[in-house]
Amino acid sequence: MSIRSDLKFNIPDWAKRDTLFHALFWVGLYIALILIDPNPSSVFTLIKELVTICFYMVIVYFNLYFLIPNYLRRNSGINYAIALVLTAIILTPLKTIIFYLLFSDQPGVQTYFISRQGIIFFQLLFYGSISTIFQIILDWQKGSVEKMELQHKNTESELNFLKSQINPHFLFNTLNNLYALTLKKSDQAPEIVLKLSEMMRYMLYECNEERVPLRKEVNYLENYLELEKLRQKKNIKIDFLVSGLIKDQKIAPLLFIPFLENSFKHGLSNQLSGGYVKILMKISENDVHFSIDNSKAESAPNPNGKKSGGIGLVNVKRRLNLLYPDSHELSIKDSPNNYCIDLKIKLNN
Repeated sequence: MSIRSDLKFNIPDWAKRDTLFHALFWVGLYIALILIDPNPSSVFTLIKELVTICFYMVIVYFNLYFLIPNYLRRNSGINYAIALVLTAIILTPLKTIIFYLLFSDQPGVQTYFISRQGIIFFQLLFYGSISTIFQIILDWQKGSVEKMELQHKNTESELNFLKSQINPHFLFNTLNNLYALTLKKSDQAPEIVLKLSEMMRYMLYECNEERVPLRKEVNYLENYLELEKLRQKKNIKIDFLVSGLIKDQKIAPLLFIPFLENSFKHGLSNQLSGGYVKILMKISENDVHFSIDNSKAESAPNPNGKKSGGIGLVNVKRRLNLLYPDSHELSIKDSPNNYCIDLKIKLNN
């Protein structure tokens, strides 16, 4: 077994915080050892168990603060096992000598302890091993908690990134719509500004929560569709039907808007005349069923060779997988004349 120059004592934070717990544990063990002794009220028993507890403490804390940090946590399992056994071997005669000196006037007791050195060794090794198992369990629990916290932080960071991509994407499209109407000097431009203001207030101040009231999300979609109705041609038919009762259900914000944007941007915008968008939202206490059916041109232009849907649909799919991993079903059907989205979400409120 090699001797390392960088070996040091590392006192864990939990040990520093839980000094009272440790003291209560050793006092409790001391009392238990006295009570199970055949002569619990004798001075001999009190002295013997006090010395025993002191040696248990020595091997346990030497193991926790020195052997485990410097050997076991450095993947030196064999060296660690050897070191723990050597510690028990060294402490065994020391404990025997102390008993020998304490009971120097009782030769029979001295002989008794000398004959029990094997038992003393295995007792010390047992308590040292128990402390190892206890520390391994604590390390595993701590590692599991840290892993879960890291996964949560990574997921939260990714969700914030995805959502930050949704907001500018929508704002860019809406400002284009407003710009087109202002060029026409439309009297509807002020109405659009008011609706856009309400939508931006929702996006900036209310969508920072992990879940938002479903009622506000539906209102957000209604405002968006009103803006699109003002911008689209008169022969475009836009229907939005909400069935079911909206109570206090909550949902992740901005999940539906990328599908709506996609239906107009890659559907109606490529048609020379006519067209439709049919949106249906069925709401129950624990489920939301959202579907869109929009018409499209048979040969929609596709500059740059990009796949229909763009970054908006890619992001919302990723968000669904993160937020509702086992609680949603999404199907997309792309045919020559229409594009259909069908999304079912089980609300895990």
